[in-house]
Amino acid sequence: MKALLSKVRAFAREEDGVALTEYLILLGLLVGGVIVAVTTAGDSLAAAWNSWGNFFSQSLTCAPSTSNGVTC
Repeated sequence: MKALLSKVRAFAREEDGVALTEYLILLGLLVGGVIVAVTTAGDSLAAAWNSWGNFFSQSLTCAPSTSNGVTC
């Protein structure tokens, strides 16, 4: 147990260890923020995505025109 505590203390004293810890905390906060944002706005994002999909699928389909006689 003492060996583990001494290793943890040595890691905390080193600048690389402190910097790594800060980056990991920042990464965790960013990931948590993205998860919260997607969870909160998930339904709205799904509705917008479906709306865009329907718009593009309707816009890109070739509907036969009877006025000029051109068919797809």
